[in-house]
Amino acid sequence: MGTLLDGLRIVEVSSFVAAPLGGMTLAQLGAEVIRVDPLGGAADRGRWPLAPSGASLPWTGLNKGKRSVAIDLRSPEGRDAVTRLVAGAGIVLTNTVGRDWLSHAALAAHRPDLIHLQIEGTHDGAPAVDYTVNAELGFPFVTGPEGHGGPVNHVLPAWDVACGLYAAVGLLAAERRRARTGAGAAIRLPLRDVALATAGNLGLLAEAQFGAERPRVGNHLFGGFGRDFVLADGRRVMVVALTARHFADLAAATGRTGDVADLARLLGADFTVDGDRYRHREALAALFEPWFGARTEDGVAAAFTGTSVLWSPYRRFTEIDLDTPLLAEIDQPGVGRVRAPASPLNAGPRTVRPAPGLGADTDAVLAEAGLDPAALRARGVIA
Repeated sequence: MGTLLDGLRIVEVSSFVAAPLGGMTLAQLGAEVIRVDPLGGAADRGRWPLAPSGASLPWTGLNKGKRSVAIDLRSPEGRDAVTRLVAGAGIVLTNTVGRDWLSHAALAAHRPDLIHLQIEGTHDGAPAVDYTVNAELGFPFVTGPEGHGGPVNHVLPAWDVACGLYAAVGLLAAERRRARTGAGAAIRLPLRDVALATAGNLGLLAEAQFGAERPRVGNHLFGGFGRDFVLADGRRVMVVALTARHFADLAAATGRTGDVADLARLLGADFTVDGDRYRHREALAALFEPWFGARTEDGVAAAFTGTSVLWSPYRRFTEIDLDTPLLAEIDQPGVGRVRAPASPLNAGPRTVRPAPGLGADTDAVLAEAGLDPAALRARGVIA
């Protein structure tokens, strides 16, 4: 049985996170994704963190399973070659700006049913990146400890990740329509719109429109009961009670059912309701803190086994258990032996293909497009 996207070919002219992640998402589902870079690599070629060899780990991580073409994108011959690749594939994903020859209008002249997805900063074409978008949309002022005055940036490029996944969905939706109708598509995907839409979908924009100012609550779960607790050995666990059943199981497992009932009567609260658990979070946490403080992680695990309580110890990246079917050990060119993830979409046997070396597939891909790599190399169009 073939992969989900057998026969789908995509040309990706991109750098950094969002567009490469979109291309990799499709490559891991079986699409043939050809990443095109300028000679020497794009701006993300040396992005940190680095392997001991000096190779970029994000670059190799986000380009797994692709084919790599390195070509002089400033030369007419190089641009013509990429245009031929795009015309042959019929789908292009890019986040480059200011290159008219890569626009939908220019490329569709060579392939009328072209599907073209352009990731950009804002809806009006202004530049933006994850970190500036995040700053603009309010998240740094609800992140961090209660009472902290300044903004707190989180380290996950959440909008890049969401944008890359939106890009993959957008291309597949357009390809499905083309299969039915023969029509191509010109899709614009502004990074800021991805973040704004997410904030709206989660109710944050409506909350603000109704006049509420979302507070900082540290590690508490907003609108419910959940927070971190310190264990006897100084380590911490995160505990979450999303439902009345979760909270009842937490109270029972910690021997606090009676105390919780007494507190509810004292406060006139109903702890089967999310809002009351949130409003009285500090008082509830004070009931549970001594129980956690007297136990290690093994003791917590033993008490919560068989219950519905949601919890996890805090782990550093170096402590994560990598023994999972998602990860496989691969020989990554330029890096060495590493464990790398397959697609989390488990639709059958999952394999992990390394990222190619920069330009490793240049000759083969160009020859498949009817071009002469030797002649292009002689003229300096390819390395």
